Amino acid sequence: MTNLYKLMFSSTLIWVTLLTASSYSWVSMWMGLEINLLSIIPLMSSNKSKLSSESSLKYLITQTIASAVLLFAMSMQWTDNNPNEIMIKITPLLIMMSLMMKMGAAPLHFWFPEVMEGLSWLNSFIMMTWQKIAPLTILIYTPKQNNMLIIFIVTSLIIGGVMGINQNSLRKILAYSSINHVGWLLSALMTNLSVWMNYFCIYTFISANLILILKNFNIFYTYQIFTAKKNLLKISFLSNLLSMGGVPPFLGFLPKWMVLSSLTKTNTTLAMVMVTVTLITLFLYLRTMIPSLALVNVENKISMPSRTSFTIWWTNGFNILSLGVCTLWFNLT
Repeated sequence: MTNLYKLMFSSTLIWVTLLTASSYSWVSMWMGLEINLLSIIPLMSSNKSKLSSESSLKYLITQTIASAVLLFAMSMQWTDNNPNEIMIKITPLLIMMSLMMKMGAAPLHFWFPEVMEGLSWLNSFIMMTWQKIAPLTILIYTPKQNNMLIIFIVTSLIIGGVMGINQNSLRKILAYSSINHVGWLLSALMTNLSVWMNYFCIYTFISANLILILKNFNIFYTYQIFTAKKNLLKISFLSNLLSMGGVPPFLGFLPKWMVLSSLTKTNTTLAMVMVTVTLITLFLYLRTMIPSLALVNVENKISMPSRTSFTIWWTNGFNILSLGVCTLWFNLT
């Protein structure tokens, strides 16, 4: 029975998100966001963990507030036949703020790390990736407020890098990492839609690889990595963190390279700020992983089936080699 309702809500979550992303009507988009919310809440809740119920309640409240603001802005746009200059400016701003709150972009990110802390790794992956598709695609149809968008980009980059430094929970570290990547996704959205699509797909792959490692090893805190003797865990975790930070020769360097290449043609200052703030994020990733490489452990506390080990080695190999393959492919085409 449990698997049946999970299958039902998961399928609803998928098709509603796709419906929202492909809709041209504001009413359909808003309804899609609400059905999406009703689909994800049962998947987040669990009788085995009180934290998951708390996280689902926090998520419900914040998403309801954002939906109310979005509906208010849309109703202002529909009902006012003779809008004045203030209304013309404030309506797109309210729509943008509600969408930023839904995807957890800073400075409207206050709910995201707390919600992530109480979720399983699978639900965390959904929050980091799938739940951002609908707000980002709706943002495409919103009248662009570039100055406001730049504020969200820079704030997300800085907060995503700085606030994660003192965290010991890997779910919160990945939450702040996701906030940082929202800044990159917004900058890609501001320049080129194809670059945004490539960035999101590669970010999803790297996140899936990282979540696969943490889920199979049953790791939730940084000290669990420090006490692990498995070299596979340390190497694969480090390579994925460096890929998430955009360090060559890992795959994560490619989307950031594409974003910066497009952004330097329109806003060189923002591109320089993004490169500078990336150093803070790299410090966060290295601080998470480097101590575990320096520690010598005498007890093997983690074991894993050989099939899972092969999967992780394969995905990490793809993570390392795919940058060169993708670079050759883009140059030849």
